[in-house]
Amino acid sequence: MRDLKSARIPESNTKGLRLRVQLLFGLFLALLGTAFGRAVYLQVFQQEKLRGLAQDQYVRQIDIPARRGDIFDRRGTPLAQSVEVDSIWVDPSMLPNVQQAARQLARAVHLDGNDVAARLSRAKRFAWVKRQAKPQEVEAVKALGLPGLGFTKEPKRFYPQRELGAHIVGMVGTDGHGLEGLELAFEDELSGQNSRTPGFRDAKGRKLMVQGAMDPLERQGAAVTLTLDRHLQYVAEKALAKAVEDAKAVAGMAVVLDPRTGELLALANNPRFNPNTPEDGVKNAIRNRAALDAFEPGSTMKAFVVAAALEQKAITPDTLFFCENGAFRIGRHTINDTHPHGWLNAQGILQVSSNICAAKVAEALGREKMVAGYHAFGFAERTGLALTGESRGVIPFPKSDISLATQSFGQGMTSTAVQLAAAYGALANDGVLMRPYLVSKVVDPDGVVLLENQPTELRRVVSQRVARQVVGMLESVVVKGGTAPKAAMDDYRVAGKTGTAQKADPVARGYSDKRIASFAGMVPAEAPRAVILVVVDEPKTDVYGGNVAAPAFKEIATAAMAHLAVPPSRTVAPAEVAAAAAPVVPPPAPKALAKAVPVRAGLEDAVTETPEPGTVRVPDVQGQAGREAVVKLLAAALEPQLQGSGQVVSQTPPAGALVEKGARVTLELATRQ
Repeated sequence: MRDLKSARIPESNTKGLRLRVQLLFGLFLALLGTAFGRAVYLQVFQQEKLRGLAQDQYVRQIDIPARRGDIFDRRGTPLAQSVEVDSIWVDPSMLPNVQQAARQLARAVHLDGNDVAARLSRAKRFAWVKRQAKPQEVEAVKALGLPGLGFTKEPKRFYPQRELGAHIVGMVGTDGHGLEGLELAFEDELSGQNSRTPGFRDAKGRKLMVQGAMDPLERQGAAVTLTLDRHLQYVAEKALAKAVEDAKAVAGMAVVLDPRTGELLALANNPRFNPNTPEDGVKNAIRNRAALDAFEPGSTMKAFVVAAALEQKAITPDTLFFCENGAFRIGRHTINDTHPHGWLNAQGILQVSSNICAAKVAEALGREKMVAGYHAFGFAERTGLALTGESRGVIPFPKSDISLATQSFGQGMTSTAVQLAAAYGALANDGVLMRPYLVSKVVDPDGVVLLENQPTELRRVVSQRVARQVVGMLESVVVKGGTAPKAAMDDYRVAGKTGTAQKADPVARGYSDKRIASFAGMVPAEAPRAVILVVVDEPKTDVYGGNVAAPAFKEIATAAMAHLAVPPSRTVAPAEVAAAAAPVVPPPAPKALAKAVPVRAGLEDAVTETPEPGTVRVPDVQGQAGREAVVKLLAAALEPQLQGSGQVVSQTPPAGALVEKGARVTLELATRQ
């Protein structure tokens, strides 16, 4: 028979178990509710904060730099381009021996071992070995087989023309940003708009792109087209380099400008540098002197003083000035000419470059009008080439007589080479000053024109009549008897002006014995297509612009006329050229002063006119022996004055000049080599 007492015990255990289950269920339900509440709190109320923290651990926005835009010359020849190259990095924590690895890497990429070792020692997980490495350096590093090496593509600026136009184009730094020249001036346009794309960061902190590389065309900078002509730039740099080398000078500048449009066809500097390897260049060789630096231009300014005086009717082409036989005292100062001269008209002043008579022309013009004339020609104002650091030059108001005199021949004032070329461009362009410019247009990758320059007239400086008169006078500078016969060309008429300026000494607050030699010319003179300026800084072998700078002008002009397909000038007979030389009339006695007869420019007029009583024509004695020349001059009732020995190489006044009887004729003699 069953025991009923013992049968009730399981009922009591069942109730306890149920209670425990209920308690556990309640506990778990509470925990689940708490977890759910926490999840709701985190997902709803803390969502943005937690998402940011999570993304900060593994998601990164990767900057994709735009491919830098190209720079071209006027005919589409690339002057600056960007290419993709490898940059090398390493994770120092993965290197078994940092010092040994640093030495191996330094040898492979041609860097200093101590420098590489220092960089690797400072870094924990990332260090650059070399950015923008050469292909052979990349292969050498890969051959080392070191752990932790990485390679990434970066854009590198490449200059396919090397030194050609380097001062204008400029250069960029390792980070791809412009440092000099147009690379700096057009940094925003050339660099383009950088892109950003999402990516992951792996366990080692390396950035991984998740969408692949973007189309390079979608991240490319704008293209810049210049007015420079690669061929003329090459010719200008070559001729300038030869002139600087021959003269043993410290530097040089050359400008080729189209006077009809203001376009700069060439802008050369010497010494040169290669922007691909700027560290190999000469110190201070990077500076674009032709566009940025101001200097005292010297006698090249005389043409503008004469032009302003003619425009203001302060003088006429036939007005005579006495040049004091080479020395003219103004207060405590004495102005000197290179050679003594007597009476000269405007053409003669330019032909022989008389400082004394230029000062007298400035005196006739007046202080206010001379300064206003300089400003009208564009001096003391920036040309607007868009180059950082362009000088504007200085034209101080000449308060004293000596300041007025010195500024008339380009001392005591400053100008840039581009300003000077543009001013001669105004004379060549029938008196209209054009704005010089260097950048033709800037176009973005979509073909949208961001900037476009067109020929722009700034103002009329002088009348067409005066401009053509002055250009005609400047033709006498390059004939025999002028200061620059070495600039004369066989097939083209040339007009120009020499300059030889003293350099200021900022320490001694005066002028040193150093010089700046220059020649500014236009060709062909009857309808100029090019204005060419050559400046040689501190020449040693010779200091005169007619000997130092004029030959370089001729070389550039010869190439420019052929390249621009300019037809030769009309044939000019040698006698006509000689007759075009400026009149040089020795100072007559006071009683005979009123009888001084200015020489006419045209040979035909001179031949047909009847000489007045008491006057005589100067015979042509060039090429004759000194004794024969003396006899011929005495027979013509003229007084010969000889300089040197041998055969006559030049005579003053020139052959055919109408002078008073008994006038002195200076003969320069030299032994034929």
